[in-house]
Amino acid sequence: MIEIQTFVFNSFSVNTYLLYDSTGKCVIIDAACQTTEEIEEIVSFIAKHNLKPEILLNTHCHVDHILGNMALKKEFNLRVECHKDDVFLLNNAVEHAHIFGFKMENPPMPDIYLDEEDCIKFGQSVISILHVPGHSPGSLAFFNQEQKFIITGDTLFHGSIGRTDLQGGNHEQLMYSINTKILPLGDTYTIFPGHGENSTIGVEKKLNPFLNGYVN
Repeated sequence: MIEIQTFVFNSFSVNTYLLYDSTGKCVIIDAACQTTEEIEEIVSFIAKHNLKPEILLNTHCHVDHILGNMALKKEFNLRVECHKDDVFLLNNAVEHAHIFGFKMENPPMPDIYLDEEDCIKFGQSVISILHVPGHSPGSLAFFNQEQKFIITGDTLFHGSIGRTDLQGGNHEQLMYSINTKILPLGDTYTIFPGHGENSTIGVEKKLNPFLNGYVN
């Protein structure tokens, strides 16, 4: 069984997820830890629970979601994996950080590119991948069919959807991704979003105002 630990990091309140199973092997999704204290928080949790990080995944590569990539890659010698269509965001990350008023070092480039036909294996667990462009061209969602959860990044939130006014964003593409890939998974799936509280697909179908007109 996959356990999911949530950390909320940096001034953008990004949800960083640590997924692990009984083997102790784990993956980190969206390493958003920025300060020394934030990095220590996740490192200490990993040490306390005797976990063995293997992969650092990104749902997408906007600067607020990758602030801890370099620190955690170095700390645990991790592979960094994301979709190739978001590499341009990694290349622009230092400039984007400056626009938001803070400094960062160049983030590590991906070791492996992911796409929808791939899956992530760690310990005795498997998570599947959806390519859900719209918020960014390379946005991914990670889901598990057995436990019925999906980590949506900034594609779908509780009561909202991802913004599409940033470079590479596309509203129609975002809505297509949500309506044809995420919602069909089923109402009982728990949503773990990139920001804010958890929800379910069923709740969002019923109450999310941005999905009106897109759900049958």
